[in-house]
Amino acid sequence: MKLWGGRFTKEENALVNQFNASISFDQRFYRQDIRGSIAHVSMLAKQGILTDGEKEQIISGLEGILSDVENGALPIDPDAEDIHSFVEAALISRIGGAGKKLHTGRSRNDQVALDMKLYIRDEIDALDTLLKELLQTLLTLIEDNLETYMPGFTHLQKAQPVTAAHHLGAYFEMFLRDRSRLSDIRKRMNTCPLGAGALAGTTYPLDREYTASLLEFDCATRNSMDSVSDRDYLIELCSAMATIMMHLSRFSEEIILWNSNEYQFVELDDAYSTGSSIMPQKKNPDIAELVRGKTGRVYGALISILTTMKGIPLAYNKDMQEDKELIFDAIDTAKGSLALFTGMLATMKFNRGIMKKSAMNGFTNATDAADYLVNHGVPFRDAHGIVGRLVLYCLDKGISLDDLSLEEYRAVSPVFENDIYEAISLKTCVEKRITLGAPGPSVMKKVIEEYRRLLKA
Repeated sequence: MKLWGGRFTKEENALVNQFNASISFDQRFYRQDIRGSIAHVSMLAKQGILTDGEKEQIISGLEGILSDVENGALPIDPDAEDIHSFVEAALISRIGGAGKKLHTGRSRNDQVALDMKLYIRDEIDALDTLLKELLQTLLTLIEDNLETYMPGFTHLQKAQPVTAAHHLGAYFEMFLRDRSRLSDIRKRMNTCPLGAGALAGTTYPLDREYTASLLEFDCATRNSMDSVSDRDYLIELCSAMATIMMHLSRFSEEIILWNSNEYQFVELDDAYSTGSSIMPQKKNPDIAELVRGKTGRVYGALISILTTMKGIPLAYNKDMQEDKELIFDAIDTAKGSLALFTGMLATMKFNRGIMKKSAMNGFTNATDAADYLVNHGVPFRDAHGIVGRLVLYCLDKGISLDDLSLEEYRAVSPVFENDIYEAISLKTCVEKRITLGAPGPSVMKKVIEEYRRLLKA
């Protein structure tokens, strides 16, 4: 019997029942549903709507259901309409008439809104933990690679020398902002919808603030219609997860490039690579590729939820049931991607010699050669032209700026002296960049201290 069956004279069409039911996916809510019901019953007894005896009987029954579901003694019925009706029916079968009072003063609309908020709050905490673990892994790599020289790129062309620590620091900043976004969402969504009813509250003298405090919300929601029809926080979370996945995807793309035979900047651990069924020499970066590919899946969830919500009048509509499978899949994808990416990163090895050689062979010190001339009184625009001619000369000879003789330098500009070689060494190019945000080890060490402080906070 459906919870709403009293109004109907015909059985629901089997296909309609299957199409309408949500038990296959909202059974994830069983812990949150039972927790919310225990808080609701506690409030009803406090307000004198239920007796203390009824409260104790119902809570004992709910705790028994939770224990039995967790240990496998009570399988969730796949023929139930949803997790709410399953829990209520199980309760009534166990304790009888008192169980029929569980639903006093609430609707499935505010109940599902509560369950979703409780669930999402837990998942935000889980995502935050995974992001913190990724940041800790990144910080370890940053600390270990302050003098690992590599080319910095713009337009995927070698630009200026940096360190692996500085490059990884850019991703540290991205994932740090991702944590901040999750924190903002959690704070904004932490209001309790229970007691909003179907859309217009209830005539029972509920203490909604008490229920909110029992469930660790900051307060109760202020508008009952918004309470049951709000899914903004899901859209925000999907957007934040899409951004996390975008950052993971960018990082994955770089690791895929660095792992290629052409770059050879890194070597991935065997545990995070796969081979080929036909080519015995292959070692493929499958985890990085899958993270890159799964990013589109989370983007799809965001667009789907936005599309579902865009034309719905107040208050609750059944369309909103479509939010669950989308957000569940997006959360699973983001959590799995974060966990595997962190493991891959922690076991990845840098080929420092190859990275340094690549930086030396790509004219990444050309800007420093121009700065050398500027420091000797040559206007920057003239210095730019002089070094450009030197680069053309080197390209024709198949050599780097470091390979030029002093005579070759002076043939283009008499300003050059023997100290040019020290001025354009990778070590000098990196170490003299000491403004905040630059790759110089002295400033990077200060940034690392700030990173440590932020992770501890």
